[in-house]
Amino acid sequence: MLLLIGLGANHGGVLSAFAGAVAGLGREVRVLARSNIWRSAPLGPPQRDFMNAAVLVEVAAHPHLLLGLCQHLEAEAGRDRSREPRFGPRPLDLDLLIAPRLVIESATLTLPHPRLAERRFALAPAAELAPDWLHPRLHCPLKELAASPVVAVQRCELAVLSDAWGALRR
Repeated sequence: MLLLIGLGANHGGVLSAFAGAVAGLGREVRVLARSNIWRSAPLGPPQRDFMNAAVLVEVAAHPHLLLGLCQHLEAEAGRDRSREPRFGPRPLDLDLLIAPRLVIESATLTLPHPRLAERRFALAPAAELAPDWLHPRLHCPLKELAASPVVAVQRCELAVLSDAWGALRR
């Protein structure tokens, strides 16, 4: 199964955290592609801008297992969800965003991500990798969701860090 994972961080070494997350994912799943890095305005309390990206992965296991791996990788990067404020700064955030034609509603996982369609910082990198994927609830391609007037006004632009991130891909 193909799946998009969103990466976000605004505390500590972003490139290092992103590279570590992709390496950790690569030990368990097949990483097929990475988006550019995007700089976005933070939600929540005053804090530094976030850096965001997405990776396209191929997984054989159920997404619940992938969620566990993502939470483990966040902890390895220094994230402690029990101590951070909601929408506060973080060294690494990994979100399962969307998989084609897959809808999951459980106590621990909702796919597609419940706020994907309203967040440009998640849609821009996701649409970069899979522009024609249809949101399975909204039946709209990711590229159209990313261009919607409500989402398009949110501050989110390509980051200069994308050059270094690209160098890490080689």
